[in-house]
Amino acid sequence: MKRLLMLLCSMALFGAAAYADPLRVGVAPDRPPLAYYDGERIVGVEADSARALGEIIGRPAQLLAMPFDGLLEALQAGRIDIIMSGMSYTPERAQQVTFLDPYLQAGQMAIMRIDSVARFGQPWSVFREDTRVGVEAATTGEDWARAELTAAQITPFKDVAAGLAALRAGSIDLFVHDAPTSWLLATSDDYPDLISQYHFLTEEQLAWAVRSDAPALAAELNRALATMRANGTLEYIIDRWIPVTVEVP
Repeated sequence: MKRLLMLLCSMALFGAAAYADPLRVGVAPDRPPLAYYDGERIVGVEADSARALGEIIGRPAQLLAMPFDGLLEALQAGRIDIIMSGMSYTPERAQQVTFLDPYLQAGQMAIMRIDSVARFGQPWSVFREDTRVGVEAATTGEDWARAELTAAQITPFKDVAAGLAALRAGSIDLFVHDAPTSWLLATSDDYPDLISQYHFLTEEQLAWAVRSDAPALAAELNRALATMRANGTLEYIIDRWIPVTVEVP
């Protein structure tokens, strides 16, 4: 009888999970190691975290890929329930969505060629006079560089690939971009000649976001996030995909 009751309970739980509404997760899978395609499957910090959240709240995570600049509109339109895509908290975004508690610190970092570590290995060296600094156009990195590196020569590039190519060719001394680009260097074999300072030049908090009219969902997901912190799941996921030690300013 006891075994039968256990079986019935297991079937009930399985049925509840099978028919639960999925947690529709909006993600831009072009930001390794946070979220990217491995074959046809989306992997990374955000993918693992989404699946863990879904397990905790009993709603299987459904990852919906879309461009980063379309995530907010998709959330507001109700096509997704949550944004999990390396989005940083900003006061402007907070007027449009409800951010959950931050799950990861990020910021701008400087990347250099390995053969120039002696010159640019220290964080203060970014501020050297006449340093040739590359940035991605129209990004937080460009805004920061133009405001803070007043003695540098700033060159904007259309994307990260173009900036890193210029750095490897010696056209610039440093490339300043957000932390995921530096984290990628630590896990990829594609750029053996480049290295990051792994020092935050700015301080940004990454957080997941839900609609402002969904306070119950926000509270439920914050409780799930707290559980992930308490039982070590979040730390395990981050360490799995970002195996570097970052200096916090």
